[in-house]
Amino acid sequence: MLAALSPARRRLVLVVAALVAAALVAGVVTAVLSRSAPAPPTDQAVPGPVLLVPGYGGSTSGLEVLATTLTEAGRDATVVRLAGDGTGDLAEQAAVLDVAVREALARTGAASVDLVGYSAGGVTVRLWLRDFDGGRITRRVVTLGSPHHGTDLAALAGDVAGASCPEACHQLATDSDLLRSLNAGDETPAGPLWAALWTTGDRTVVPPDSGALEGALDFSVQSVCPDLVVSHGDLPRDPVVIAMAVGELGSSAPRVPSSEVCASR
Repeated sequence: MLAALSPARRRLVLVVAALVAAALVAGVVTAVLSRSAPAPPTDQAVPGPVLLVPGYGGSTSGLEVLATTLTEAGRDATVVRLAGDGTGDLAEQAAVLDVAVREALARTGAASVDLVGYSAGGVTVRLWLRDFDGGRITRRVVTLGSPHHGTDLAALAGDVAGASCPEACHQLATDSDLLRSLNAGDETPAGPLWAALWTTGDRTVVPPDSGALEGALDFSVQSVCPDLVVSHGDLPRDPVVIAMAVGELGSSAPRVPSSEVCASR
């Protein structure tokens, strides 16, 4: 085709093709760089509203106890209501969280939010941070007994129940596609400060240390209070765990609490 053109037209076509190729390359590079650019550190001095994200099934009762404690301490605290029965696609729940975050920021005029994810809610929080560029408007993230690396119970349920196991059940199975993708890079991306709390007495998240997050302030409640008996369901309403979580949502940097917190019961 080029051979049939005059030398002048051939040069023009080649120049235009080169310019188009350069523009395409520049566009791809810009998109990749903007997508991979880490969020800047969020101002830690001014805490904003706290959003509490429920776990599998969407029950809000346990988190209401923590929300009340935060409200009594002067914080603006809201428990997010998940879509459907709370067992559907965690990506859909992340979209619900995005709406709740934007509403909280608009209502309060704050520059950032703090997030508490209980159980599967911690995975939802991480999905939101990744998929909605949430690190730029998040100051703190605290997860309570979240199956960041899956739970054997979900894997077993998926094997036994098959297609009748809800989507979130499959997503929370050990080595699921969703968790493999979520954990492939930085488990605690820049922007917020992170704390991951979990209990060695967990019989829902198995093994319990699936609640650990690389790069977060990470500890079991028993590493601070060895005699404390806390089940998975107790995490968001146990007075000691609540005191720990509230402490991680303060203005100072997250740190493992002293044993004095054990007297909160």
